[in-house]
Formats: sequence, C-alpha cells, structure tokens
Amino acid sequence: MATSTPFLEIHPQDPQSRLIRRAAEMFASGGVVVYPTDSSYALGCQLGDKSALDRIRMIRRVDDKHHFTLVCRDLSEIATYARLDNQAYRQLKSLTPGPYTFIFEATKQVPRRLLHPKRRAIGIRVPGTPITQALLTELDQPILSTTLILPGDKEPMDDVLEMREMIGHCVDLIIDGGPCGNQPTTVVDMTQEPPVVVREGKGDTAVFEH
Repeated sequence: MATSTPFLEIHPQDPQSRLIRRAAEMFASGGVVVYPTDSSYALGCQLGDKSALDRIRMIRRVDDKHHFTLVCRDLSEIATYARLDNQAYRQLKSLTPGPYTFIFEATKQVPRRLLHPKRRAIGIRVPGTPITQALLTELDQPILSTTLILPGDKEPMDDVLEMREMIGHCVDLIIDGGPCGNQPTTVVDMTQEPPVVVREGKGDTAVFEH
C-alpha cells in the first residue's frame, strides 16, 4: 500500500498529457487510483489485476458479490465485453458518453470473478469527462471501477482533501479533477426486454419510460 500518496491536479477540461501518462502508468503497475467521472469520484484499477481489486474491496468493505463496473472508452470497446444487439447499440449510441451504467450479458473477455454470481452479467459505462476519456485512451483498455463511497456513507466523496486524509494511505494515486458531484449513475438492466431502470441517478430515465 502507498505510504505517501501521489496527488495529481489535472485540468478537468484540458487534461495535461504528461499527467495522464503518469496516472496511466500507476494503473498499469497495479495501482489503485481515485479518479473523477461525470457522476462522482471513483476507485479504479487495471482490468484483471486481482490484488488491486481485493484492495478496493477492502477500502469499500464489500464482499466478492459486489458489482464492479467496466469503464469503457466507447461503444466499440463495450462490444468486446458485453453482448449488444442492434437495438441496444442504437440506444447506447444516443446515451453515451453519459452518467449511465448498463447491465449486459458478458462476453468471455470478462474475468469470471467480476460477473454476477447467478448470471453472466456485467455493468458497463462510458463517462463523458475529458480526464477519464484521456486515461482510457492512454491505457487502451477499460478501467475496473466502483463509486468512491466509504463504509457507512450514503453519498460518494467529493472533497479531494478529505480523500487524502481518509484513504490516502490505502490508495496509490488521487487525481484531483475538481468537483464532479456526488450523484451515482442511473443503472439500467439491458438484459431485460424492455430495459429496466434498477437505480435512478444522474442520467435521465425518461428515455426508458414506456
């Protein structure tokens, strides 16, 4: 674990390339990173890194049934990890990037330990924030992610100085991208027909009303 956590101030609209590279190197080396999204701050690590995943579970105090999300760069990357039909593709095209998490049947590219315990399903999202998009481009793979909500809290953390104080010793990097809110994503189960909103959050749910 980190003893003195690096802290990067990255411009929220025009991310500095050298800082994005440093952050991507931390992901690639097995680090646990706090980073901003278009709904709230999140904890993330490299896909497939079991040690980093276990550390995030420890920070959140969640068990192996907790649902993690694959944060993807775009629709083409989503199609590598989730089974999309033409209708779902068209729907996501109009809603991504945005503050939604979509539950899909997973492909074989998704590690088994990340799947829903009773079905091969995975949460997928494409955030619209420039920092996250720049990170995903640099990494050239999804970020395994979960909302930064501490045990006992009801809302995500949004104060980076408080993050340093509370969890700085547990993570390897905190990216300060300025305030990004503390509202969770809207979660939509796309394995059902019609799709079902299972959690209302920042994303508009009107498009799913029938």
